[in-house]
Amino acid sequence: MTRALIINAHQYYDWAKGELNAHLAGVIEQELQAKGFTVRHTRIDDGYDVQEEVEKHQWADLIILQTPVYWFGAPWTHKKYLDEVFNHAITGQTLITDDGRSRQDPSRQYGSGGNMQGKRFMMSLTWNAPAAAFGDQRQRLFAGSTDHDAFQHIANCYKFCGADILPTFSCFDVVKAPTIEQDVKRLEAHLNALIPAQAVTTEAEEALI
Repeated sequence: MTRALIINAHQYYDWAKGELNAHLAGVIEQELQAKGFTVRHTRIDDGYDVQEEVEKHQWADLIILQTPVYWFGAPWTHKKYLDEVFNHAITGQTLITDDGRSRQDPSRQYGSGGNMQGKRFMMSLTWNAPAAAFGDQRQRLFAGSTDHDAFQHIANCYKFCGADILPTFSCFDVVKAPTIEQDVKRLEAHLNALIPAQAVTTEAEEALI
């Protein structure tokens, strides 16, 4: 497993220019390359070809979403991206064949018809919310839910297609009290804990894959 796709879902606003998410995507790329991965990128705001994105997902062993949190979710352009990519994939029966159920075999579960087995998906999020807002029943808004819980709907798109879901990484309080240097160190540690170094693949070998 030596191929990774990093999806930068940042959507530009005058008050959100995307420097942090671009920086974190760069950190992720450097860490993965040091582990022997070949890395490809998609930056949704730059535009994309749907068929090419399906092919990138087929190619990748590891998919990492880097996204800001806008109104408790990824930017709407990322939802559009998911709809277009996975609808195209199910039409072509590439990343997914169907929802997994069978009239002939009622024991087959909903969400078991994916073709992405062996692939892994991870989310890296940037929040205005502080870390203290999560995992605490006393907190009014999230009431004990975690940052991963808040983005389970996105993880489920990949799980529905057969991928394994890795724990979420988050930078918290990035507007009012940013701690970017510490966050980068935590991100590096997060990646090191979850993703072991791979055997290095040469360009010639990669061309044959």
